[in-house]
Formats: sequence, C-alpha cells, structure tokens
Amino acid sequence: MQLRAFDGDGVAAATAFRDAGARWLHVVDMDLAFTGEAGGVEAVRAIAALEGVRVQAGGGVRTAGQIEVLRGAGAARVVLSSGALGDEAAVEAVLARARPGELVVGIEVADGRIRSRGADPVDLDLMATLGWLRRAGAASFLITAVERVGTVAGPDLGVIRRVARRGVETFAAGGIASIEDLRSVRDSGAVGAVIGRAAVEGRIDLSAAFAWAAA
Repeated sequence: MQLRAFDGDGVAAATAFRDAGARWLHVVDMDLAFTGEAGGVEAVRAIAALEGVRVQAGGGVRTAGQIEVLRGAGAARVVLSSGALGDEAAVEAVLARARPGELVVGIEVADGRIRSRGADPVDLDLMATLGWLRRAGAASFLITAVERVGTVAGPDLGVIRRVARRGVETFAAGGIASIEDLRSVRDSGAVGAVIGRAAVEGRIDLSAAFAWAAA
C-alpha cells in the first residue's frame, strides 16, 4: 500500500476525507495490483473500522477468494481487476457467486480498448467485453481512463458515455480534479466517481464537492 501524502498514513488520509464529507472510500492494494501479492488487507481493515464510512477495495483482485478476504476485512464493495477479464469462465463464476452490491468490475481503458495495468495484462475489445460481462450478470463497472490516472487532466467523457449507454451502473476514474469534472462525469451518465490525486494533494475542495453531490 503506497501513499505519498499524509506521511504515508492511510488511516489519517481516510479520516481527513471522511471529515470532509466522504461516505465511501476507494482503497487500492498496490502490492496486489503490481506484484500479485496482497499487502493492503490490514489497511483495508483499519480504514473500514472508521465510523461513518464504507470501503470500496480493489487493486489486482482476480479471484473469489481474494474478494472474500477483502469482504472479511470490512470492504463493503470490491473491484474485480481488469486483469481478471482474460479468463471469461473464471469471471463468470465469480459473478455468479457475488452477492448483490458487493462487486464492481474494473474496466481500465487505453486507446479505446481494455488494457489492464499490473501483474495480469490484458488487451480486449471494449464493447464486446462489456457485452459478455453484462450477459454474465455484471451490475456495475468502474471505468478507469489509464492515460489520465494521476494527471488531473480531466476525465475521458467519451468512454464514460459509451459505457453508461449500455445501461449498467457506471463509475468513473482517472483525471478527475474539479467539481466541473464531476458535473461532466455525471452528465455523461456515471453515477459516481473516484477522486485520487486531486484529493490526496488537496487540489479539490472535498467539502464543496460533497456538498455539490448531495444537493
């Protein structure tokens, strides 16, 4: 688990975001994502123990067992990694046993295709993959614009629109840095967004953003 701000203290960061108005916190296990070895379970447990917030956990999650570990650590919702999508049968099995509301399918997009980062790279046609995922029972997608992650350059609204039009609950990530970005994401059909670098570095007024979202 890596965090450059808050002296590397994930619980301190989570507490600050909660106090600004966050009710959901997106926690990524960077060790699992890039090495295949889980390293963030205890961080998920500590953050999930905070009063008043729920945790969405991800980062290289590929199996039902990993989902259960994160759920057992207190995650209310788990993001299935894009790297898992190369094995359709395994993903369909995971979706079949998932309880309602506990699983989001991560869709990392670069150059209009699903191109995962980390330990399990895939290169898949976006719309065809969304089709079989929906038929397999996927109820939610987290769309990450890979080229925009950490750039605070604004979201990829075109991809968000393409996915949201499939009629599945859509969340957006990558490049989101302002309330105007959040407004554009919502207008493009997403029901929620992940704010990363802009939140950690204080580039966005989170209290104002949450007040806007609740209005």
